[in-house]
Formats: sequence, structure tokens, C-alpha cells
Amino acid sequence: MSDTRRRVKVYTLNEDRQWDDRGTGHVSSTFVERLKGISLLVRAESDGSLLLESKISPNTAYQKQQDTLIVWSEAENYDLALSFQEKAGCDEIWEKICQVQGKDPALEITQDPIDESEEERFEEMPETSHLVELPPCELARLEEIADLVTSVLSSPIRREKLALALMSEGYMKKLLQLFQVCEDLDNREGLHHLYEIVRGVLFLNKAALFEVMFSDDCIMDVVGCLEYDPALVQPKRHREFLTKTAKFKEVIPITDSELRQKIHQTYRVQYIQDIILPTPSVFEENFLSTLTSFIFFNKVEIVSMLQEDEKFLTEVFAQLTDEATEDSKRRELVNFFKEFCAFSQTLQPQNRDAFFKTLANLGILPALEIVMGMDDLQVRAAATDIFSYLVEFSPSMVREFVMQEPQQTDDDVLLINVVIKQMICDSDPELGGAVQLMGLLRTLIDPENMLTPTNKTEKTEFLSFFYKYCMQVLTAPLLANTVDEKKSKGVSLPIVNACRCLPDNFQTAQLLALILELLTFCVEHHTYHIKTYIMNKDLLRRILVLMNSKHTFLALCALRFMRRIIGQKDEYYNRYIIKGNLFEPVINTLLDNGTRYNLLNSAIIELFEFIKVEDVKSLIAHIIDNYYKALESIEYVQTFKGLKGRYEQEKDRQTLRLNRSVRYRRDARTLDEDEEMWFHEDEDDDEGEAVEKSRPEEEFPESYGKYMEAKKVKESDDKENFPTQTPTGSFKFTFSHSAGAANGANGKPAASHAASASPNAISSFYLSICSKKPHLPATPVTAMVGLVDYPDDEDEEEEDEEQSPRKRPRLGS
Repeated sequence: MSDTRRRVKVYTLNEDRQWDDRGTGHVSSTFVERLKGISLLVRAESDGSLLLESKISPNTAYQKQQDTLIVWSEAENYDLALSFQEKAGCDEIWEKICQVQGKDPALEITQDPIDESEEERFEEMPETSHLVELPPCELARLEEIADLVTSVLSSPIRREKLALALMSEGYMKKLLQLFQVCEDLDNREGLHHLYEIVRGVLFLNKAALFEVMFSDDCIMDVVGCLEYDPALVQPKRHREFLTKTAKFKEVIPITDSELRQKIHQTYRVQYIQDIILPTPSVFEENFLSTLTSFIFFNKVEIVSMLQEDEKFLTEVFAQLTDEATEDSKRRELVNFFKEFCAFSQTLQPQNRDAFFKTLANLGILPALEIVMGMDDLQVRAAATDIFSYLVEFSPSMVREFVMQEPQQTDDDVLLINVVIKQMICDSDPELGGAVQLMGLLRTLIDPENMLTPTNKTEKTEFLSFFYKYCMQVLTAPLLANTVDEKKSKGVSLPIVNACRCLPDNFQTAQLLALILELLTFCVEHHTYHIKTYIMNKDLLRRILVLMNSKHTFLALCALRFMRRIIGQKDEYYNRYIIKGNLFEPVINTLLDNGTRYNLLNSAIIELFEFIKVEDVKSLIAHIIDNYYKALESIEYVQTFKGLKGRYEQEKDRQTLRLNRSVRYRRDARTLDEDEEMWFHEDEDDDEGEAVEKSRPEEEFPESYGKYMEAKKVKESDDKENFPTQTPTGSFKFTFSHSAGAANGANGKPAASHAASASPNAISSFYLSICSKKPHLPATPVTAMVGLVDYPDDEDEEEEDEEQSPRKRPRLGS
């Protein structure tokens, strides 16, 4: 297995006409009993597993390309290729294939696949028609040659015969010499014929012809022929562009002449395919598949040769990070790496993994950290492209580097913070670079790609790092644009005052929208970390300031953020919203929008519809208790009436549950006393007196009277807390909670509405009943205990002292 002559890579052609690497191994040809014939076997060099088992069929067309490639098709739309490390190994296997098929190894292709109709026509042809006779290579015969080349394109057999004829006796080189003669004589007719000939030869799709045409001696003449398209009045100047305009820049001198030649050839062939040749029609799209393969394998070879030259890459990195390097030189170095990484995309995952590991070992990420912070826009843009290649290929590699950065350094120089700052400071009015960087940040913080089996703690470690060192940098523009000057002096103000700082600049609004999109992503995917951050920074309150923005898309982003929070159905979030009275800016926006039927209106309605459908009880009670008077007039949707219905149902259910618990539940200790006394009673006492159940109103008039009196006072208070009605007939709310109130820092508990206060009052009332000792007959009587079954009983007790103060009128009203 150590024989390098037989070392190969196995490729298959995918639906996009790109070659996929199936692995590296060693090839052999042997008889396989199961397939009943000589077969090609490739076993992986890593574990010896079978990568390929293909019987050499007598009717399969095998093609030899570039001395180290063998390509064939095993079934419709299933192409295979073996890329040999050494030419000797390719020749050895090629001879074996030709031996099985009875072909001459000197041929570049054993046979063409032909359909039945083509085969029938072939059999009917006389023997003399099997060969294609080319006219003499003369100026007077160019038209005849052009007609011949054009006529064979529809027949696979005749294309192959023509290709063999063109390769014999150096026919292609003679044709290209005629081009120089025609151009010297300014023979336009002959030049137009040569255009048709060269274009047709390219469509023959034969690698052996490409090797001749794209050699250093011939390629510029091929480009020259393709300049004289008969459809054009004046010829194109492609050669002038390739020789004078396009400059080959060597950031570090390349000493390997073979590598230099390969780079020049690949660039020129790519230019021919992308620029010179017209876009192939649906009938011609497969004619240039070999040309695509030619470019592909050239790029693979270039990347491999550069990757193996460690001295070259080390020198490039040294100059890139050297402070003494001139800006123009550094720009060329960064552009080289950008092109280098673009070429690497032709590699398959295994090879690309080795490629990026090589770059990582040489220090690509520390180098990017330096160049991304530079003032040169071109350098930063190229560095961003390189960074995107790295993140797309291996986000874990980038995360690992970031977490290994020295923590004693300033947070500003951390790679992710450099990326965030570049996103924030993007000078493009359309924020094209910021959008690209935001996508890269999302990839880095996405938990879905942190589930690597090698590092079980990557998710926890990286997210802790990100929220500790990077989140404040990301949210800085958002917090800076939603704070009032007095806020910095420690004075808490309502949200409406903060809207003075709202950004009216469209570019700033776009940037805030991008940040909100990323934060919304965090709410969906980072449950614990983002929740802690939102609570500590009172982030939702700050974001809802943007509901007042004149840019509707920004208001929608703020609303979407709140919608994602509510969508988590987390009671911590719900209590935070209730305490901060954070529905007010949303409802004010709905009322300000009036009867306009637009996206903002629909999004707000959908928010309340979600709360209704999911039956989020705490939020429903809060909305109905505080805002229903303003919302009940909205009748074009049934959302708010539905919320009211849910509220009433829950209220009835609580009342019923309360009554049942009062009537039927007894104190456990009293039950034990009853049972003990029953066992000690004499049989003569079977006719004990019945115990009468007294009504609470009659037994304890004092406690019940206090309860009813408190309830009436509460109801009268509630009537004073309705929203004010504007002259236009709509209702308006004002903000009455500061950031401190949202966190429960100050403020006395306000009297809550009947729906929330009544159960506590009733519960206190029944507990007071249990504390009294009524005078009853001697027979033991069980004591009543008021047990009220509330879903969040413990939470409500904790929140009693944190109720929001009574709402004040809007400032300035």
C-alpha cells in the first residue's frame, strides 16, 4: 500500500457538474468473483475500506486526461474519475483497461457511449466512412474545414474521429499558424472561419486537444482566433487585456517554474470560459464539461503546491503582520490570501480541512485580527472575505482561537469585538459589509454548530465568554440611542422621554435593525444567557423605545424582539413584562396607528392573538386589568374580546376552585383526631349529635364584613385607573414605571384589580376563619381550612411587595 504509483483520489461528478472528492487510496485491478470480471478496486489509505469497486466493462468509454486522470461513466449522470499521484501509475492502470477492452493504449479514449439510433447508423455506414479525412491545412480550405468541424458536433462518434484526426501530425498547430498569416494579411473572411473552427474544437470536449491548445505556445493564438466573432463589427481585444491590462502580481517571488506556468494557464483558460465563450445553450451545456474539469484540477494542483511550500507561506504571513510593511504591499498580501482561499473552495472537505489547518497553524487568525482593524477599506473588505471562508468552513476553529486569546488584553482587541466594531462602523450607506458580518456573527453564536463530539463544553464556555466580553460591545449602539441624558445622571425617566434620542438617520436605523435581528436570534437560541442579560440591563424597555421611530421597519424589529420573548412562554419573562408595564408602548403604537391596515397593525394584533391562543394566563390578566377599556372598542378582530373571554373563564374557574376547597378540604390534623376519638368511643354513643354547618356570614359577621368593605373600596379605586380618552375618541396610556420600578427597586405596592386581589383577600378571610375557635357541642368538629389552588401561588406571594405603582398621566398632558 505504500506504492505511490498506485496512490489515487476518487472523484464523482455531482448534479452541479462539480467534482466531489470521495477519498484517497490505492488502486488495483483484479478479478472479482461477484462481478465476474476484472475490476478496479480502490481501498482507502486511512482504514483500508473500499472506496471504489468498478468492473471494467467492454462497452464503457474510458478517457485518459492530462497524463494523470482516467474518467468514465458507469451509468447515466454518474461520472467517475481517478486522479493519480504519478503518471506511471496512471499508465499502468490505463494499459490494463485497454487490455480488457482490446484497445490500443496509445489512444486517449477507448470508445464513445452511443445510443441505439447512432449505433444503427454506424453499422449501416460503409467502412470508409469510419475515418474523418481532414482537408489540407491551407488558407483556401478554411471554409471547408469550418463546415466539417461544425457538422460533426451532433455525432459522438464523428466528434471522436475528428479529435483523433486533429491530434495527428500536429494539425492544430498548423491551423494556429494560419491564424497568424490571416491576421498579417487582414484576411477577415479567413479569420471568421478560424473563429468557427476553434470554437467547434473546444466543443469537441477532448482533454488531449486542450493540452495542445492551452500550452504556452498556442493559447494566445487560440484567444486571438476567438476575437474574430463574425457577429461583431469590430474584433474584441482580449489579447491586449491579458498581456497589458491583467498583471501577474507576485507578493512573494515564486521560484517554482511549473507552479508559475500552471497559474498563468489557469487564469487564461478561466478567462476563455467566463469571458470569451458565449453562454452555452441548453443543448450545449455538456459540451464544455471537460473544460470545467480541466480548470478544476488545475486549481487543486495550484493550492496543493502552494500549501506544500511552507517557506513561501511563512514569508507571506511574516510580511502581512510586520508593522514595517507598506500599506500597498499589505493590500496585495491580503488580496493574495483572498484569492488563495477562493481557490481552496475547489477542494473537497478532507483536503479543505488540511488546507485551513495549515493556515491556522501559520497564524491566519491573529493576522486577520490586525488587518481587520486597519483604516484601509480595501484591506478590511478582503480580510472580511477571508474571515467568512474560515467561519463557513469551521466556526469551531474560530471559537477556539477566540477563547484562547489572552484575557489580560483589552476587550477591544478581541477578534470578535473587532468584527462587531467593523459591523457598527460600516460606512456603506446600504450596510453591505455589516450584513455580511452580522451573518458571520450569527454563525459563530449558533448553538446548532457547537454540538461537536470532541468538545462537550464548547457551547457553555463560548456563550459565557461572548456574554461577558462581547455582548456589551454589540448592544452599545442600541443602548446609546435609547437613553436620555438625565439617565446617565442616575435619574430614571419614563420611556417616552427617551424617544428624544431616537435615530432619524436611515443608516443608523438600519444598523439598529441588524443588531435587533441578532438579539432576536439570541432570544430563540440562548435561553439562560440572554435572559440574564435582558433582566440586568432592562433591555426590553430600552428596545421598546424604538416603537416610536419614524422608520416602520425599526419599530417592527423592536416588536419582533418582544414577540420572541413572549413566544418563549417563560414566566420569568412574563413577570418582567408585567412589572415593567411593557405593553404600554405597544398598545400606544396600536392606538396611534388608528384604523390603518398595515404590517405594523397586523404584527401587533398577532402578538395579542398568540397570547390568547396559548392562554398565557398571567399576561391575559395583566392586559385585561390594565388596558381593556382602551382595547374593547377594537371590533374588526375578535382578539381582544377573546382575551376578555379567557379572562372571565379563568376567573370563574378560580372562584369554583376556591369554593370547592373551602367546602371539602379539612385540616389533616383534625382528621387524625376524629379517627382516634372514633376508635375510643363506646358502642352506646352511636347516636351522636349531628353537627350543624354554620354559614360564614352568620358565624363570623365581623370578618366577612371587613372583607366586603375592602372589596368595595377596591372596586372604587379601580374605576379611577382607567385610561384617558383623547378628543378623537381613542384612548391613550402613559408610562408610569421607571427602570427602577421594573426591577422592583422602589414604589409601594399598588392596589391591584379585583381579578388579582380578590383571591388573596378571600384567602386571608378564610384563614381568619380557621384561626377562630367557635363554641360548638362537645362532639369534635373539624376546622375549616381555606386552601386556594393558584397556578403561581408562591410567585404571587413574592411579588406582593413589587406591584407597580398606580399609573400617572402622561408627562406633558
